[in-house]
Amino acid sequence: MSDFLPQIAYEDFAKLDLRVVTVTKAELHPDADRLLKLQIDDGTEDGRQICAGMKAWYAPEDLEGSQVVIVANLEPRKIRGEISEGMVVAATRKNGEDAEDVAVLRCDREMPNGAKVS
Repeated sequence: MSDFLPQIAYEDFAKLDLRVVTVTKAELHPDADRLLKLQIDDGTEDGRQICAGMKAWYAPEDLEGSQVVIVANLEPRKIRGEISEGMVVAATRKNGEDAEDVAVLRCDREMPNGAKVS
C-alpha cells in the first residue's frame, strides 16, 4: 500500500517558498532533547533561526557551513521557548511511526543564499 498523499494542484505546490540557505551556527536546543537550534543565512540582512528535530542524526558541527533547503514561508512558531522561522527539508525513513533515519537535503554545489528552489 502506498503512503503517498493525495495529488494537489500546481497552484498549491507553488505556495511553498523553498530556498537554499547556509547554516552559519548550529547548537543543541537548550530545552529539548531532540532539537537542534540553527542560525541560517538566507540572503537577508538578519537571517533567521530554525529549530529542527534532527539531533539523533546530526551533531551541530555536521551542519555548520552546509547549504540546505528550507521551507521559508512557514509561519514562525515558538518551539520549547525558541522561535523557529521555517523548516529544513529532509528525507525520513520510518519504522512505523518513528523516524529511523533522517537525511537533510543539501546542494551538490554552492548556490547564493536565498536562491529559490523550483
